[in-house]
Amino acid sequence: MDNTRRAFWIAALVLLCWSCGPRPGSRDKVVTPLDPSGQCLLVLSADWTATQGALRAYERSWTGSWKAVGPEIPVYLGRSGLGWGRGLHPEQAGEPRKAEGDGRAPAGIFALPSAFGRAPLTPPLKTFPFLVTDQDTVCVDDSVSSRYNTVFQADQVPSRNWDSFEHMLRPDGIYDLGLLVEHNPQPATPEGGSCIFVHLPHDPLKPTTGCTTVPRPDMERLLHWLDASRRPVLVQLPQAEYGRLREVWGLP
Repeated sequence: MDNTRRAFWIAALVLLCWSCGPRPGSRDKVVTPLDPSGQCLLVLSADWTATQGALRAYERSWTGSWKAVGPEIPVYLGRSGLGWGRGLHPEQAGEPRKAEGDGRAPAGIFALPSAFGRAPLTPPLKTFPFLVTDQDTVCVDDSVSSRYNTVFQADQVPSRNWDSFEHMLRPDGIYDLGLLVEHNPQPATPEGGSCIFVHLPHDPLKPTTGCTTVPRPDMERLLHWLDASRRPVLVQLPQAEYGRLREVWGLP
């Protein structure tokens, strides 16, 4: 190999190594709680005590930035507003904090593992799990039970060790269609809050005991959009906390 060609290949290798390695003055990429997710349902409220808010769906583009999908949706929250919950986000200091029976919807970042409902949607969901509920489907809110904060078929459990639970088929129809929210995940913290869903609104409209409500047409649209492979999350925050954490958490 002559000197000219040798010099060329040495220069090329130096350039390749420089481009692959850290550059002078560069910083490592900051890891945020939303890095694994490609879909986000963002709910914002005016403050901690607000019982209403607005939901907007976002998806991550190929460039890594978030873009809005569909219109803003008015939602109802807990009758006591929001309180810091337990989810994918770092533990937050201070009050208010979500607790069992406090009437607060959880604030933070939460996985959305599955939809649920009285009957499958038509057309059926293709990219997101759907749990069909019946008269034996329950969610336990008894914090001393080993089944605390789990949804399951009570008729398939040999021994009952809970005193308090919710039927997932309700006469008022608010659980006819919804999303399971992975708040206070297993092993659940006793009294940390349980049975948190995104579900259909009450009639007449009113705040919830700790969930978030979405009108049925919007719910159906969201469920057909959600894709389990994109690890969708629910983010709920008061406006001031959203402003404080938007960059740190990589929020839309």
